[in-house]
Amino acid sequence: MVNKQALKGYGRGAVESELDYASPHRIIQMLMDGALSKMAIAKGCIARNDSEGRLRHITWAVNIISGLRASLDQQQGGDIAGNLDSLYDYMCNKLHEANINNDAKRLDEVIALLTEIKAGWDGIPPEFH
Repeated sequence: MVNKQALKGYGRGAVESELDYASPHRIIQMLMDGALSKMAIAKGCIARNDSEGRLRHITWAVNIISGLRASLDQQQGGDIAGNLDSLYDYMCNKLHEANINNDAKRLDEVIALLTEIKAGWDGIPPEFH
């Protein structure tokens, strides 16, 4: 089951109405979309030298990715869950580095990684949701 507390990082206003009816698969999609959106906004903040906005949006993305990590089922997920756990940890570390160093390239790296994971997730046939 998906850790619905993870949705705190996504923004309740954007998901409240859909959350009651969303499948766990859809909730993960929403979280990934939210993290990607926050990282894109953080990149804009870096370009504008908006350190407060950068911090806020990177922190938000870290919280979402941490929620994705917390929702992994290590027992049923096996190696895939273990690999995702490591990858999510890596992403959070890169996001912290991006924030500390005001580095859009590190954000780009995490965006690329999460986009690839999301593409795989989006490609799961509906009968497996």
